Parts: sequence; C-alpha cells; structure tokens
Amino acid sequence: MTRVLVVEDEPPLVRALEINLKVRGYDVDTASDGAHALRLAAACPPEVVLLDLGLPDMDGIDVIKELRGWSRASILVVSARRTSDEKITALDAGADDYITKPFSMDELLARLRAAARRIDSVRPSGESAVMVTETFTLDLPAKKARRDGRDVRLTPTEWHLVEVLVRNSGRLVSQQQLLLEVWGPSHSTQTNYLRVYMAQLRRKLEADPAHPRHFFTAPGMGYRFDP
Repeated sequence: MTRVLVVEDEPPLVRALEINLKVRGYDVDTASDGAHALRLAAACPPEVVLLDLGLPDMDGIDVIKELRGWSRASILVVSARRTSDEKITALDAGADDYITKPFSMDELLARLRAAARRIDSVRPSGESAVMVTETFTLDLPAKKARRDGRDVRLTPTEWHLVEVLVRNSGRLVSQQQLLLEVWGPSHSTQTNYLRVYMAQLRRKLEADPAHPRHFFTAPGMGYRFDP
C-alpha cells in the first residue's frame, strides 16, 4: 500500500483528498503545517508527498529542501502559485511534479499514480545497487557518489536521472521516457531539462565531460548509460 502524506491547511480540501485517496487504496496521513509534516514524514515515511506551498508556519519550499536532506519520497506540489519562476523554484528545490489550484481530481490522481510508479521503478535491487566504473562509484541505495576517491554531491533530480539510466544500462532511454519518469507527464516536451541536467552529470562524474565514456547522447532520440 502506497503511503501518501497530504500537507495542506484548507480543511475541505484535506477531507476531499483523504476520502478520494483512501477509497482508492492509499494509506493517508495529513498535516496542516510544515513542522507537523516533517515530524510525520520522519515517523511514518511516505512514498509520495502532496504539498501545498502556502503553509501557515513555513514556506513549502523550505519543507521540500528539508525533506530532500533525508527522504526519497516523490514530492508533488499542489499550489495556487502559478508563475513559471515559482514552479522552477519548487522543482529546483527537489519537487518531482507541480500542479496548480484549482485542479481536477482525475488529473491529480493521474499525477499521483505516475509519482508512485517512479518510486517503484527506481528502487534498486541485487546487482545494480552499486555501480562501479574506473572513474566513479554510484551507491544507489545510499544516494552516494564518489569520483576519484572524493564525494560528489548530486541533486535529487540528478539522482533520478542516474537511477533510470543505470537501471537500463546499455540500452537507449528515450527523451520522453526520461522526462516522464523524472519530471512527470506535465514536462513531456521539456527536452531542454535533459540537456542541462545531463551536462551537469557529465561535469560531475565523467573524467572528460566533452568526450564522455559513460553518459551518451543519441541526438534527438535519448540517452544511454554504459558501465
């Protein structure tokens, strides 16, 4: 059963979300402010967090940053803030998807299902839990990367990309699949995201980013990781 933490201070919306989620088999916790949400997330770790940004005690962006320090939960922002800058700020802080109020329940449930699938798909197992190359090591369960004996910090989004690519080692992963799994259906055409983040990964992990040995691009098609 997927555990969902709803962080929202509007009681009617909380009730509507709780009813709709529970009837579909989700395990639901609710919090009306950021501090309570962080305590709940630590005590009963959720797979997905539905997060309003306008909380009474702290900004939702700070909640995202705090969660990203220790939680692997998929974070779906549900907010009345609708400018591009505000969305980018939330995504850069570590949110996985963003939906603006007012929204249809069907759309939110579809986004939630996609978030839950991404969580399932990136759980490493067996042989692929630790990836070792001649230059860097990726410990997927521990979210630790090392290059030439030194720790390398990867952002949550970079880790999502790495996990999808490593899970498909040696196979081309299409741009659309990467966008869907890492950013969700609302960003299925934002190929510029991929270019930026793949360039960052190469700078952080490849010995020669201009001539990568592990993270390859098939122009106009997708990306491939070779061990």
